[in-house]
Amino acid sequence: MKPFYTIGLLIISNMFMTFAWYGHLKMKQEFQWFAELPLIGVVAFGWAIAFFEYLFQVPANRIGFIENGGPFTLMQLKVIQEVITLIVFTVFTTVFFKGEALHWNHLAAFVCLVLAVYFVFMK
Repeated sequence: MKPFYTIGLLIISNMFMTFAWYGHLKMKQEFQWFAELPLIGVVAFGWAIAFFEYLFQVPANRIGFIENGGPFTLMQLKVIQEVITLIVFTVFTTVFFKGEALHWNHLAAFVCLVLAVYFVFMK
């Protein structure tokens, strides 16, 4: 079950991370009070959300790491996390930013990342 816990926690973590990093761009468009915040306020907002990212990211890595009894090496954890980040970011972008669209080069990049996962798990 550790692989599923690790991946589930990484997905939740990346949802918070994506919103912390990019959500302020949408909030600036939607809320006047947010658009008027100084940069330090926006940074503090991102940090507050990133706190929740770490609540899931750290346990995911701890549970998933092979030296803690998990199934993944450090390299495998990082590649899994990057693929999850890209998937979460793509969903976030296409749902919340209607002007963004997927193109063939984005799909080609996804294929390269899937290949990266394949190669990192090769013996």
